[in-house]
Amino acid sequence: MTPDQSAIKITDVSLYFIPVKMRVPLKFGNQVMDSVTCARAKVTVEGKDGKTAVGWGETPVAVGWSWPAPLDYEERHTAMKDFTVAAGRAFAEFKQEGHAFDIGHTFINQQLEELRSEFNAGKSEEEALPHLAALICFSLFDIATHDAFGNLHQVPVYDTYNADWMPHDLSHYLEVAEGSDVSFDGIYPADFFVPQAASQLPVWHLVGGLDPIDDSELTGEEPDDGYPVLLRDWIKRDGLNCLKIKLRGNDRDWDYARLLRVGEIAIEENVDWLTTDFNCTVTDPEYVNGILDQLRDESAAVYQRILYVEQPFPYDMEANRIDVHSVSARQPLFMDESAHDWHFVRLGRELGWTGVALKTCKTQTGALLSLCWAKAHGMTLMVQDLTNPMLAQVPHLLLAANAGTIMGVECNAMQFYPDASLPEAEVHPNLYQRREGVLDLSTLSGSGFGYRLDEITRELPEPAI
Repeated sequence: MTPDQSAIKITDVSLYFIPVKMRVPLKFGNQVMDSVTCARAKVTVEGKDGKTAVGWGETPVAVGWSWPAPLDYEERHTAMKDFTVAAGRAFAEFKQEGHAFDIGHTFINQQLEELRSEFNAGKSEEEALPHLAALICFSLFDIATHDAFGNLHQVPVYDTYNADWMPHDLSHYLEVAEGSDVSFDGIYPADFFVPQAASQLPVWHLVGGLDPIDDSELTGEEPDDGYPVLLRDWIKRDGLNCLKIKLRGNDRDWDYARLLRVGEIAIEENVDWLTTDFNCTVTDPEYVNGILDQLRDESAAVYQRILYVEQPFPYDMEANRIDVHSVSARQPLFMDESAHDWHFVRLGRELGWTGVALKTCKTQTGALLSLCWAKAHGMTLMVQDLTNPMLAQVPHLLLAANAGTIMGVECNAMQFYPDASLPEAEVHPNLYQRREGVLDLSTLSGSGFGYRLDEITRELPEPAI
């Protein structure tokens, strides 16, 4: 079958909002979260021969992460849900035909910003839905279309990103850096995947800003639900070897003390790797440099465990073109919130960033393009979590397994709402429970993303579309 013969078109879209309550609060920047809404999409596609298939995609509606505005949380939450509905309805009417990659790419570049502009008409800057939030709202439909493409043709999703299935090489989507000898002619996404996708991934645990580190930080209000609360208990139960430390970015003494204390526990518990996440709140590189230099001088053993530093600076990179070479000279520096798409990855590289944290919530299509551009230009990759539960966990893990990251994948839904994924865990137990410091993908099988959805018993709410 040629790429033209394998083309699909969208025939129907359904949307479901699934509320999830957190067992413990999670802090994103200045926002403390105690619940989240997961948006799940069902997309039906039709092939050239008239046959149809469905695909599924899901993502948390991550208000605090994607829309750091002083606007009331519930106003932002409602706006993102409303835009997800609008995006789903627009996508159902979208007439593009082709590979799922082309459909997603065209919608993102021709429809999504127009839709966002219409949605934001008459609103103030604070009230206006940001581009990153819009990507999240569309991502579930994009993911579902990739799943449907694989299901229609009875092949795994990651087997379709090559010349056998795609009508265009990467030169159709990507531009090279000025003066670069990189070429995307005749190159496809699959050319940047690891030769053999990992069946097991080292997993990162999130040490949230509100998480108690030891007994002295317990308040007595912690849940008694059978899951660990203290960091050492998590490390011992799950065999953790990688800890991601959330910092404040605006309280130097607290940040340094927190980093040092977690680092000391890591040493005592034989944890090898740390990363620091400043949550986009830093505006001066010297803030980060000072903490790193002090740590290097006062506790080299902790400093040497830092594998990379994640996104200290404001996520609107175009408005905050901060030269970060001084930070990346000390430790690898990874873009996260700023890396909306490959254009921002290119800008980040010019400013001194050395790596990219990919997320499927910025769309499967966009994540793959960022992956390819970054790898072609010598940047290192990571796949970061959005506290993905349920189906959202699967494309997230498959991206990490195929991308080849600096170290495994971050997964923390099992910390904040483990029971949300119990139906999925019945079929894929080792995707939703970290064992001996890894997650195991071996139960994924079949076409599309390999969800095995027909074996998962989950009652969905009434559709929003």
